[in-house]
Amino acid sequence: MSAEHGWYYVRDGQTVGPVTREELQRLLPQVGGPHTLVWGPGAPQWVEARHLAAFAGAPAGPPPSPGAARKRADEIDYEIFGDDMQFVEVTLDPGEVVIAEAGSMMYMTDGIQMQTVFGDPGKQQGFFGKLLDAGKRMVTGESLFLTTFGAAGSKRERVAFASPYPGKIVPMDLAGLGGEIICQKDAFLCAARGVQVGIAFQKKILTGLFGGEGFILQRLTGDGWSFVHAGGTIQRVELSSGQTLRIDTGCLVAFQPSINYDIQMQRGIKNAIFGGEGLFLATLTGPGVVWVQSLPFSKLAGRVLANARGLSSKDQGSLLGGLGSLFEGGN
Repeated sequence: MSAEHGWYYVRDGQTVGPVTREELQRLLPQVGGPHTLVWGPGAPQWVEARHLAAFAGAPAGPPPSPGAARKRADEIDYEIFGDDMQFVEVTLDPGEVVIAEAGSMMYMTDGIQMQTVFGDPGKQQGFFGKLLDAGKRMVTGESLFLTTFGAAGSKRERVAFASPYPGKIVPMDLAGLGGEIICQKDAFLCAARGVQVGIAFQKKILTGLFGGEGFILQRLTGDGWSFVHAGGTIQRVELSSGQTLRIDTGCLVAFQPSINYDIQMQRGIKNAIFGGEGLFLATLTGPGVVWVQSLPFSKLAGRVLANARGLSSKDQGSLLGGLGSLFEGGN
């Protein structure tokens, strides 16, 4: 096969080729014009056709149909493995990239190119913009850096990410969820390039003080696949308009911005003081989707710490927990 026949291009997220340079020039207007990702002789990596002299001046192609919006995020494929100790394996076509929390990578194939970036890798911004994005991430308790993993070669590559503690990984198609999800501040695991990871502030004082997550939550925006992790088993609950769900403040994983999130005090003084569930419950009112977890990591860590100190796990959430430990033989 001659060098002129060794051209490949990306169409609808799939690699097509090999074709000749002349054939590719003729096809470009049909598959995206000068912005089509191509790879071949003289191209060290996947690039847009407009950056190569061989395709300079390629026609722009037909205009998009009325109302059609160009998808910004990469179209990644994925598979989730495991039950209580899950990991997600992402398959990338040439030129596709996935972003992830620093330290979450489990394994990757040889053709994956890894880069640690400061700020949001999905934005074209200067140093101060990157500094601002990194500062926002630091406020949520996350690392200042994100890591990108891209398929730099001419074939599909795989990279896997693991949850940092026992629980489930939840895939979320942001395009089908209105383009935005608000989640607990350490929930984000990885996402397709094009998804932005920001912060959401709690506007109500009581919600910020007693909501279990403080005043700051994570905000995921975009139109691609995003993956969050949480403890125990995850339940998706769809609330109709006006429907209310009251849950333990630590069990909230994520919700759509259309959900009204508030904090209310426990009903009944005995329930509040001796019920072991705390003084406040999270109240979520529809319409929208809510994700809840059965075992928040904070509760798991609290049980382990309580037992290590000799407290009964049944009483550790009650005001009588410390008094009860006086009558146990473990001290």
